[in-house]
Amino acid sequence: MARLTAILREEADRSRPGDRLPSSRELMRRHGVSPVTVSRAIAQLTAEGRIVTRPGSGAFVAQARGHAAEAPDLSWQTVALGDRVVDDSAVSGLLARPADGVIPLTGGYLHPDLRPLTALSAAAARAVRRPESWSLPPLNGDAGLRRWFAGEAGGTATPDDVLVVSGGQAGLTHAFRALAAPGDPVLVETPTYPGALAAAKAAGLRATAVPIDQDGVRPDLLAEAFAVTGARVFLCQPTLHNPTGATLTLERREQVLAVARAAGAFVIEDDYARYLGAGPIPPSLGSMDTHGTVVHIISLSKISAPSMRVAGVIARGPAAQRLRASQVVESFFVARPLQEAALEFVTSTSWRRHRATVRQEIVARQEALLTGLARHVPEAEVHLRPLGGLHVWLRLPQGMDEAAVVEAAQRRGVLVSPGRIYYPSEPPGPRLRVTHISASSLAELEEGVRRLGAAFRDQVVTPPE
Repeated sequence: MARLTAILREEADRSRPGDRLPSSRELMRRHGVSPVTVSRAIAQLTAEGRIVTRPGSGAFVAQARGHAAEAPDLSWQTVALGDRVVDDSAVSGLLARPADGVIPLTGGYLHPDLRPLTALSAAAARAVRRPESWSLPPLNGDAGLRRWFAGEAGGTATPDDVLVVSGGQAGLTHAFRALAAPGDPVLVETPTYPGALAAAKAAGLRATAVPIDQDGVRPDLLAEAFAVTGARVFLCQPTLHNPTGATLTLERREQVLAVARAAGAFVIEDDYARYLGAGPIPPSLGSMDTHGTVVHIISLSKISAPSMRVAGVIARGPAAQRLRASQVVESFFVARPLQEAALEFVTSTSWRRHRATVRQEIVARQEALLTGLARHVPEAEVHLRPLGGLHVWLRLPQGMDEAAVVEAAQRRGVLVSPGRIYYPSEPPGPRLRVTHISASSLAELEEGVRRLGAAFRDQVVTPPE
């Protein structure tokens, strides 16, 4: 067999890929060998990757196998790409799954046990069974879903004012690109949501900070920022602001709209926490707007599940047309089965029950978190007690190393969010955002806060000079 294998190997090496080798009968006649010897030689060369067999057709020379290639040199891309780096580190960190045994006091979605999975699955099943669910939807979104979002937005919003997009993050991205040009300044609250900062930077915009207090953004400083920067866009989370939990008062909402109109500017209202309140919330900026000033984003992901990537963007006038064009150019439309599943869910009896359940859970978890922080982490000052939401914002003692606390917490098996990722520029001091909704239970939440307290005790506070 060895002699026949060597002969065939040499013949395969001389031939071109795809050439047919002599048949088994021809090999037996030519070399005076048995059928078993031929079969074994063919099997050996097949194992070596030199030939391939095709039942009923014979054996053929395989495609040439080159030597292992050296690692390609991709350094040229550094010059070609330039300095437009998209930094996803903060957002990726918030979306990362914790390791086994690690308690997440970070993130922004309901724990799986709190998600309406049965209702969502039933809604999706009803949606995908309809043949029309797989056809082309209206480019601005399913008519029924747009009608529902318009009703939720309130004010004078109509279905024609609604654009259905793939979640709140997509809404922010489209709004930044549609309302401002690369190089333009955009005003943001400080601190603010890291995903918004990343989206603004990816769009080539320069984020300029406007300070907030316990009642939300300060209208006097907002007016000053518009005047100084010439910005024409302001991003605002007026309800249960992320990360501080502040809710803009009705008086300030009116003032913010007046300031923006005077500046000839747009307000992007990120209404991410619309369904996460534990008490009465003032009307949205969008429902109060009569001049087309506000681009209002309502998302379903936070109240349902991470993969319910559906949001409504409410806008009017030329701004609305630019938003629609942005989506069509980038992704055409949101998948129709997902839109129809969303509509099935929010128009079912499960929707109201689920919202009530989540509200009760938020009240209980927030109380447990604040109680635990007072007991286990008395060194940290709570910025305010939010009227619901998912987070609590902590001010650490001056001199404490924020990064060291976060690392010590991780070593002890608990994840928290460092404050620095929420600032467009230098933070005023060490901060942490602590989340209550990602833990599996009140008991796990308590244990996570206890571990955080232990991490605090691992650090040595150095008084400021």
